[in-house]
Amino acid sequence: MKKSYILSSLALASLGFFAFQQAEMESSIVQKFSKEHRFSAGGQSGLTGAPGEANCTQCHSGSTQSGATQNSVLFLSGTTPVTEYTPGNTYTVTLSLTSSPAKSGFSATALDATDTKAGTLIGAGVGGTQNFAASGRDYVSHTLTSNTSAQWAFSWIAPATDVGIVTFYFASNETNDNGATSGDVIYLSEHTIGAASGAGIEETSNEAKFTAGYNATSNKLVLDFNSFAVGDMNLNLVDMSGRSVFTYDLGTADLGSNKETIVLPSDLNDGMYVVHFFVGNKAMSANILVKK
Repeated sequence: MKKSYILSSLALASLGFFAFQQAEMESSIVQKFSKEHRFSAGGQSGLTGAPGEANCTQCHSGSTQSGATQNSVLFLSGTTPVTEYTPGNTYTVTLSLTSSPAKSGFSATALDATDTKAGTLIGAGVGGTQNFAASGRDYVSHTLTSNTSAQWAFSWIAPATDVGIVTFYFASNETNDNGATSGDVIYLSEHTIGAASGAGIEETSNEAKFTAGYNATSNKLVLDFNSFAVGDMNLNLVDMSGRSVFTYDLGTADLGSNKETIVLPSDLNDGMYVVHFFVGNKAMSANILVKK
């Protein structure tokens, strides 16, 4: 009887040990899955690479690289790209990754020269972005990892007063979609926009101007420019990889103010493009966002 009791005790102990091992293994799997996927919906602060912040390698074990050519950022007033802000005005900020990763995401913040929050960031639900605040700073990020198009848009309300140059810090994540945190690449970049100045407007009013805008309703490119000479006009539309996707001969420019409208190809993909425009030997360029 004593022998039978000992065997039963050993059997129960073995079952308990294996049950404990199984529970630990399942817990490890759940924790690993949670760690790998908890940030797929964005919403993490302090990971933009801005002063005093870490970056996405806190959770992704890949490398960090310069995003100067990977993170293409545009500041838009309506559909017109701008390089200066007017205090209190609202602008659209777009981010486009020049590569086509299996999946991707991003996080960004905007700071002035003292590393203080500059303006207000507002996510666009339809555009797959969200905004949130932490530690006195505003942030914007993806809402879901993108596996179809590495492009996002959000709004920025400029500071109510001129705070000088504002720097946007971006951290984009190019993932290999292997279900783990390894093998991902984090691209860090900085993009600046200065305050518009009223000085010198009269002095520069006679200089040549060139603006390009896209009309999504008619799929047309609208060009406004001044020409100080009569010359042949030529257009070359280039995508973010540097490939020419559309060329057009517009005839001869008039002296003074000109406005040209060009119908773009119906199969032109959505995205950011550079408009290279020539009048005789004078070259002009502007960025546009095509979003049908």
